[in-house]
Amino acid sequence: MQVFMSINFKKMHGLGNDFVIIDGRENGLTLTPDQVRFIADRKRGVGCDLVVLLKYSKNWTETTFAHLINADGSEIEACGNATRCIADILMTEAKTDNVVVETLYGGLNCFREQDGQIRVEMGKPQLGWQDIPLSKENDTLHLPLEGDPVAVSMGNPHCIFFVDNIMDKWGDNQVEKVGQTIEVDPLFPNKTNVEFVEVLAPDHLRMRVWERGVGITEACGSGACASAVAAIRRGLTGRKVRVTLDGGDLIIDWPHDDAPVSMTGPVAYVFDGEIQV
Repeated sequence: MQVFMSINFKKMHGLGNDFVIIDGRENGLTLTPDQVRFIADRKRGVGCDLVVLLKYSKNWTETTFAHLINADGSEIEACGNATRCIADILMTEAKTDNVVVETLYGGLNCFREQDGQIRVEMGKPQLGWQDIPLSKENDTLHLPLEGDPVAVSMGNPHCIFFVDNIMDKWGDNQVEKVGQTIEVDPLFPNKTNVEFVEVLAPDHLRMRVWERGVGITEACGSGACASAVAAIRRGLTGRKVRVTLDGGDLIIDWPHDDAPVSMTGPVAYVFDGEIQV
């Protein structure tokens, strides 16, 4: 006989990139990949791109660790949009405008801006081929793939293609066709997120994304950071850019090569709920 347990959660999103956030700090809750897939199922569960399980940090006091788990049950290192949502919860709890959210990528400083948006210092981009990682040595600014993409890691791997006429030529079918192929290309031993980016102005990018383990999403915070870094490295934009995604805009700032990349954007609560898994 199968035994179910009831789990309380918050449904949130950042620019349409949506999350089920579960507080496991007090009860020691763990989730199996099957349970995550059920929760993320948009027909039978709650529905989301990512399940977030909050835990107390084992490394730092007064810090929360976020297990970030894709809809397919695979754990990931970082997610910018989810980090903003988590930070909003934690800052509201602590009645503060600054918290640190720990991820597999490390501790990320988060701040509430005066307009209520959340800014996250996403860390320094990793640009070496071993750091992405790639399966063999390559120039990460010009990968040996059709379309001449750029590789960047923001704690998780990204492959960025610069394209023309993104809204005319890069509909869902094309993004899916190329995205699902590049995600599992042998060049990326841990698979990769795939971004398609058009430079609209020296301070404005338009981006669509195929997320590793999820598919097409309306927004990807780490992908926006990686795309901005790629554009800056190629001399296509200035150091601060607006990245327009399907779900809205993020502001990405990389002041200099040795600085962390910061990402600023909104968060939204959808509802609180309870589900049996």
